[in-house]
Amino acid sequence: MPDLLAEAWNLPGLGWIAFAAFIGGLVRGFAGFGTALVFLPVTAQFLTPFQAILALTFMDILGPMPILRRAWPQVEKGDLGRLTLGTAVMLPVGLAVLQLVPPEAFRYAVSLLALSMLAVLIGGLRYGGVVSRAMVLAIGGAAGFLGGVAGLPGPPVILFYMARPLPAAVIRATTLYYLFVFDLLIILGMGAFGLWEAGAMVLGLGLAVPCMAGNWLGGRMFVPGQDRLYRGAAYGLIALSALSGLPFWR
Repeated sequence: MPDLLAEAWNLPGLGWIAFAAFIGGLVRGFAGFGTALVFLPVTAQFLTPFQAILALTFMDILGPMPILRRAWPQVEKGDLGRLTLGTAVMLPVGLAVLQLVPPEAFRYAVSLLALSMLAVLIGGLRYGGVVSRAMVLAIGGAAGFLGGVAGLPGPPVILFYMARPLPAAVIRATTLYYLFVFDLLIILGMGAFGLWEAGAMVLGLGLAVPCMAGNWLGGRMFVPGQDRLYRGAAYGLIALSALSGLPFWR
């Protein structure tokens, strides 16, 4: 264990990774999503794809703990169950594909997915039809595949909730819990594929400290009815992180 701690402490770019953990937690605390969209483009500059996803997962599973209990009453339980089932089916497929992808392609995928998601959110695109239970399962499946192949399960779920006539507090709480459940699933999935790396796991546990601080501060900042303010802040932080992660900068 001391060797693993020393390895994590001497990791190149550790300061940037820790800062990304704090900002990712901050965004998730007040918006209910965004940790991976902020954290992965930065971290993928210093770690391999699987190391980056493992660090994110072990950080993120502890990061939202300070706000989970308070958010539970607002969760849309039926949606959460169906999203989880779809994710459990398709997550192993995404992990299998990621094993075939070179690190540079992973960095491009993470940054471009984050920027595409941002463009859709800013553009205000909406699905105007009826959202059936089968569609919720399919959206969970898409999220599971993207979560496995790029560490980004959030975009399909967030776009889905843009079509739901629900209060901001319900959307925030449900996405918060879905992403927590996803972390549990991907830990099990990566273990089944033999992809656990002790160094990345220890790093992720250490990064839970700044991430939890960010989540706590973001949760304190969340004020129902101030949707435009906190979404605008989240969009700006996601854009900066995604642009910084594009491989052609270095």
